[in-house]
Amino acid sequence: MDKEVIIVTGSCGRIGTNVAKVLGNDYRIIGFELLKAIYASCNEELVPVDLSSDESVVQAFTHVKSFYGTKIASVIHLAAYYSFDQKHSPLYEKVTVKGTERLLKALKDFEVEQFLFSSTMLVHAPCRPGEKITEDSPVAPKWDYPLSKVHTEKVIHEFRGKTSTVILRIAGVYDDNCHSIPISHQIQRIYEKSFESRLFSGNIHHGASFIHMEDLVEAIALAVQKRKTLPSELVLLLGEPSTMSYDQLQRAISYLLFQKEFRTICVPKSIAKLGAWLQKITPFLPKSFIKPWMIDLADDHYEIDISKAQKSLGWTPKHSIEKTLPIMIDKLKQDPEKWYKANQLKLPKFLKHG
Repeated sequence: MDKEVIIVTGSCGRIGTNVAKVLGNDYRIIGFELLKAIYASCNEELVPVDLSSDESVVQAFTHVKSFYGTKIASVIHLAAYYSFDQKHSPLYEKVTVKGTERLLKALKDFEVEQFLFSSTMLVHAPCRPGEKITEDSPVAPKWDYPLSKVHTEKVIHEFRGKTSTVILRIAGVYDDNCHSIPISHQIQRIYEKSFESRLFSGNIHHGASFIHMEDLVEAIALAVQKRKTLPSELVLLLGEPSTMSYDQLQRAISYLLFQKEFRTICVPKSIAKLGAWLQKITPFLPKSFIKPWMIDLADDHYEIDISKAQKSLGWTPKHSIEKTLPIMIDKLKQDPEKWYKANQLKLPKFLKHG
């Protein structure tokens, strides 16, 4: 019996690669990627697709129809625009929102059981420590990335037709090698003992939920497996139920690195913005990951209620950021150059040879 077909957009990204690897044993994976990448798992065919182009999307689905027919078990839509470099970009609308609309319009010629979309917990307004955000909590995105996800969720509702949909509002993703932009930069600042590592412009007792890559992939796999019994439209928050504050992360990282806890000094937002701006425009100053617009978000706090995902999917995260930090730091200590490269960080002078 032929395997059922699953399309994974962004299949060569971090999440997509892991999804294709896990689901590839049971399903036939068609990976949609902007460019045909060198790597693909043994059960995956890669199809080059530019979601911002009508012609490219039509060509991709013509290929799918010719070689695989019109029945698709699930479309796992991971491809989207994302950047920490700027708060606003027209690419969020062009790629994430309109790209999804193109995808859904093309799928009208197919029998699609499920359309699964990777959204973000950041579509919600932040909460206070001790409170829990649920799927029904207020939606109030603060910058273009989560705003594009809100707009895309509406597009999916409008164009889904008879296809069942699952919207996953996902916490910050990490793995044993870190691969989390905010966490890797926090580790980098502390490891390099930069002055900036001691400063923070928000409430140090606030933080955000995270989720380990393996737990996320398991949730996606369960959503696909249970697609015939799930509601026709389902929204789920995915993340770890406990949130470490910025201060707790700071102390844990510094202790794991140097066996002593670093204390964080709170800096007024006006001074922090000035410092970030000067670092941005001054050639001889080191460039900072922290951009002026991020400083307004420093007080945000995200704790999430995952009971709906637990009930709908039978899913509970097996990892936690607190228990994984020692693994991340150990990998950094064992091979700093490899760790920096894996997390796309600039190698400091004291680690360079020759």
